[in-house]
Amino acid sequence: MDTQTSKFKIRLGLFITGGLALFVIAVFLIGRQKNLFNPVFKLTSTFNNVSGLLIGSNIRFSGINVGTVDDIKIINDSTVRVELLIKKEVQQFIKSDCKATIGSAGVIGDRILIIIQGGNEATSVKDGQQIVSKEPIETDAIMASLKVTADNAEIISAQLAQIMVKVNKGKGTLGRLIQDTTIAKNISQTILNLKKSSKGLDENMHAAKENFLFKGYFKRKAKAAEQKKKDAAKNAADKK
Repeated sequence: MDTQTSKFKIRLGLFITGGLALFVIAVFLIGRQKNLFNPVFKLTSTFNNVSGLLIGSNIRFSGINVGTVDDIKIINDSTVRVELLIKKEVQQFIKSDCKATIGSAGVIGDRILIIIQGGNEATSVKDGQQIVSKEPIETDAIMASLKVTADNAEIISAQLAQIMVKVNKGKGTLGRLIQDTTIAKNISQTILNLKKSSKGLDENMHAAKENFLFKGYFKRKAKAAEQKKKDAAKNAADKK
């Protein structure tokens, strides 16, 4: 009987000890998460809509978790005040012109509060100071915009498909150009005629240069061009 009682007491002691250990670990983890064991300071900001932000949500600055949301209160029908608990060690880096906005931890993660960096010339925030907020973009608004874009893309795709069907059937100017071999031959012949005309024009110009009536004109033109080059070279030499 005494042996069973001793075993029971040992088990009970181990159970209590394990429970206390788990309790201490839980308090430590929660306290660490809530910054209960670190020096902190408070900031506030106001929003029209907190978009699902909760008490205890993380606060990020430069991509690092620096605190948690301490409280969320409705001030009136268009204003919600958010109180922030932030580690004291980062106070010097948060400037008075910083802005607070609400984002997500990942694509579909929990909502977090993000402090956007301010200018280097601004002073550091003070304990209890209110910082300016930037209203978050609602997920519903993003989805609505994506739906409009998708609908427009669908309409454009359908119109392009209709155009290609008409082109393949030889309808329209582009369709006739592609499908009608006669038009293609006419275009090729036109290009060939242009080349011949250009060659004939070159020959006429060459003949005009050889004609004694135009020799003086072309000589004067060549002389003027040569003199222009000399003047340009002289001006360049004078500048040096």
